[in-house]
Amino acid sequence: MSTTLRIRVLPSLADIPAAAWDACANPGASSDASTLPYNPFISHDFLWSLETSGSSVARTGWQPQHLVAEDQGGDVLAVAPCYLKSHSRGEYVFDRGWAEAYERAGGEYYPKLQVSVPFTPATGRRLLVAPGHRSHEAAAALAQGLVELARVREASSAHVTFMPEPEWHLLAERGFLKRTDQQFHWENAAYATFDDFLGALAARKRKVLKRERRDALANGITVDWLTGSDLTEDAWDHFFAFYMDTGSRKWGRPYLTREFFSLVGEKMADRILLVMAKRAGRYVAGALNFIGSDTLFGRHWGAIEHHPFLHFELCYYQAIDFAIARKLARVEAGAQGEHKLARGYVPTTTFSAHFIVDPALRRAIADYLVRERAYVEAAGREMSDMTPFRSGIRDQ
Repeated sequence: MSTTLRIRVLPSLADIPAAAWDACANPGASSDASTLPYNPFISHDFLWSLETSGSSVARTGWQPQHLVAEDQGGDVLAVAPCYLKSHSRGEYVFDRGWAEAYERAGGEYYPKLQVSVPFTPATGRRLLVAPGHRSHEAAAALAQGLVELARVREASSAHVTFMPEPEWHLLAERGFLKRTDQQFHWENAAYATFDDFLGALAARKRKVLKRERRDALANGITVDWLTGSDLTEDAWDHFFAFYMDTGSRKWGRPYLTREFFSLVGEKMADRILLVMAKRAGRYVAGALNFIGSDTLFGRHWGAIEHHPFLHFELCYYQAIDFAIARKLARVEAGAQGEHKLARGYVPTTTFSAHFIVDPALRRAIADYLVRERAYVEAAGREMSDMTPFRSGIRDQ
């Protein structure tokens, strides 16, 4: 792949020491040598928990094919979480239309390669390069290695999703097509309390949020924050019941196994926040969050009782409360959901890059993406004018 670097492909996270992976994924977590923010999802613990629990394995259509860039001495300089996929579920960057069009034309879209965190629409580094003077070379080696792996595996394409913008440009220089989308993130303007945040909203919007929070807890509901040692197996049993009930109705088949929650809870307890709603002495709903160095990531929600606005309270308002208390810079509340706009979450562009092997399919997708990027940009501008903030703050 390079005169001095080689690429290895790993069939499991178990084939690389956690310290070697995390030195690339989250180098600032163990030293002050890097200013990169800690991201829980690219950690060895999180990805290993997905694999070991049977959530992201070949049987579920997520066959690990992780890339490792090494120097001649065998030192790991960069890694990338990669999977050979037989479907497009659990990705949140939708390409099913591409697959159907290609198959109608006589092609085979699957298998494909996916560089991502399974089931996790959260932005983070994907070309996980350890800090150092060879970082650019290592990133380029990963990009080239991904293209070569697509050819070796006879994959139609390689996709890198929810990546930061600099990686997006780097891959575009190496033949990947550029795609954008929108999410809604809450930004912390150094608020000291939730009331400070409310004070930034227009009066009518402020009243709506106060009413929603009041109504969500009107039926004697209380809310607990569980993290660290509070994350017992009993708490996970309750949350898994919520996850299965809501996920089965929303997706048909939830992606995560019960074992995943036990494993990740054991490995990452201090990086997890469970927001749990209790009524009449028992838990009835919950929201799962992961804690980064500067971001609270909202992931899953579930409930076994319906209460008005309880979803907004647990997933959005409690997340804001926690971020303010921890002085976190933002809350990422997951994919899609324009209803988040009225709750103070602002439109934010997300980025993905796509290498398409077949030249004819590549041309068709490239043409489509030009129009889609223009639409996403225009929609973002329009939605930015619809935020609930007071006009002076909105214009800042």
